[in-house]
Amino acid sequence: MPGQRPGGPRPMHPTSRGGLIGPGAPPPPPDQAARRPQYNQQNRGRGGRDRQREPEEKNLRLQTRREFAAPPPINRDITISEGITVKELSEKLDVKANFVIKKLVDRGIFATINQTLDAKLATDISREFGASTSTVTYEEEAMQDIETAEEAGDLFRRPPVVTIMGHVDHGKTSLLDAIRVAHVADKEAGGITQHIGAYHVDHNGHQIVFIDTPGHEAFTRMRARGAKVTDIVVLVVAADDGVMPQTIEAIDHARAAKVPIIVAINKIDKVDAQVDRIKQQLSDRGLLAEDWGGDTVMVPVSARTKQNLDLLLEMILLVAELQDLKANPARPAMASVLEAKLDRGRGPVATVLVRNGTLHTGDYFICGTVFGRVRAMLDDRGQPVKEVGPSMPVEVLGLEELPEAGDTFQAVTDNTKAKQIVLYRAEKERAIHLAKTGRITLEQFHKKMAAGEVQELPIILKADVSGSAEVLRDTLEKLSTDKVTIRVIRSGVGAINESDVQLAAASNAIIIGFSVRPERNAAAAAEQEKVDIRLHTIIYEVVDEMKKAMAGMLAPVFKEVYRGKAEIREVFRVSKVGTVAGCLVMDGQITRDSQMRIVRDNIVVHTGKIGSLRRFKDDVSEVRAGMECGITLDNFSDVKQGDVIEAFVMQRVATEAV
Repeated sequence: MPGQRPGGPRPMHPTSRGGLIGPGAPPPPPDQAARRPQYNQQNRGRGGRDRQREPEEKNLRLQTRREFAAPPPINRDITISEGITVKELSEKLDVKANFVIKKLVDRGIFATINQTLDAKLATDISREFGASTSTVTYEEEAMQDIETAEEAGDLFRRPPVVTIMGHVDHGKTSLLDAIRVAHVADKEAGGITQHIGAYHVDHNGHQIVFIDTPGHEAFTRMRARGAKVTDIVVLVVAADDGVMPQTIEAIDHARAAKVPIIVAINKIDKVDAQVDRIKQQLSDRGLLAEDWGGDTVMVPVSARTKQNLDLLLEMILLVAELQDLKANPARPAMASVLEAKLDRGRGPVATVLVRNGTLHTGDYFICGTVFGRVRAMLDDRGQPVKEVGPSMPVEVLGLEELPEAGDTFQAVTDNTKAKQIVLYRAEKERAIHLAKTGRITLEQFHKKMAAGEVQELPIILKADVSGSAEVLRDTLEKLSTDKVTIRVIRSGVGAINESDVQLAAASNAIIIGFSVRPERNAAAAAEQEKVDIRLHTIIYEVVDEMKKAMAGMLAPVFKEVYRGKAEIREVFRVSKVGTVAGCLVMDGQITRDSQMRIVRDNIVVHTGKIGSLRRFKDDVSEVRAGMECGITLDNFSDVKQGDVIEAFVMQRVATEAV
């Protein structure tokens, strides 16, 4: 035929995928012919590609690449801190930064040399270079570097930090007042300590630092925070009261912090004091007195008569000497934030306890998400100081924002690195906050519907110090039940301002002020917007009021109250009025505002409301037993002679929140 190639169709090139096919192609070996899958022309795309085999080949290539790129064995351990940069990670791994960047690019992350890395990502990258990681905070890393360079001659004896713990009203603050000859309890609302206070006293040329923690049960977290920075715990137990629940909590906190306990049995001057009974109760809790063969120092004292106070201080110094407490005053200061508050004239103020080193005026510091410079310092007596050594409490001015109580306060020398860490922490905190306040999904909405309708009581909380705000927030949110949820939409420190009132008006929230008052403009705005502001100075009053508020917030429970019963004797059809039931009241009374049910042969056939109630031609509000009346019913006319009308009302019953 014209155009046909002589000798048949053109054979395929020997290097093509199919090899030689056609009359001139040699037959394949038997084993290869058996292994080759029989594909038809439909499985091939353009250019002869085998679409059915492509996914298999792709998976094979990926698997081969993974096996080839298996991470090397771990041969070293490095320490990384939060917010580590690409450059710092490459220095710790002892590789060039571009190799780390290449690993990040392989993961689809395009980073610069100064980019901060998440701890998990830095760990994964380090693993690919044959290194295992341990993550520490920036403060811990700085402390490790300094401790590595420290020598034994740099360490000096420091004063012991003593925490006063015990049950409410057992005389903790009074005992401390007797020791330092001051009166703090009289200034506290209700005689209960509301904040953490730190004070130092001198005894026979030695200094002792005391931390007074509140004794109310709601301040458990503040007591725990106090135990973390302390060297010795003085457990105050009233001789006329005994071991109470918060006494047991204090013992647990001290044991968790692994610090020695000294028991001060207070109020021994009272007539009903029983010291031996207290020792017996404490021995049941694992604290056996020394004079009973144990190892716990117990000192009977009286804060009122100042009996045995010197003996208590001697025992504290003796236990501290056995602990061999030392610190390095020459190193940069590391402290713990005991409390933070917003002062109108001085701005954010933090009460810190220096754990190691010396804090100077003018030092730059990092504290959680706050970076700043020490502008001024005041000791526990309100006197300005230029430097503060180990174990000493001080108020620090110069913060840009309020730190969280319990944060680590670290003096820094590398300001650039410190600012970078603060920005990294702020970003992480913002991400966590956004995740908590994200919009609800359909799945969450379905779960809430399945659990029943949940009512919320939104609250805006303002307190004088951050510790009180934190504890109050936790305490109020724990009051939530399965019917009412308390949601603190804002908690802060300082006076109640207009912004708080505007938020409360927009969210139908109430404002609780703890030891603070509203500003003048805020009070006027609250009155105009009808925003409820509740002011308190004692925490258990806040809790009691919230329980009562929750009882009002619960879905109302209604109880049926029987009013009376009437029998239908005659049924009348009146034009323009409808069906009128002529009744005789058999029991109780029938009132105009009652609800009613029609009972026929002991079966309820209708429940509704009374339309009108008349005696003869007069409308009346009630008809008593033994009297006749005419009754019309709303939206019901199928009444019959002999039916019984039962009248009742629904009364709302107050509900308990717990």
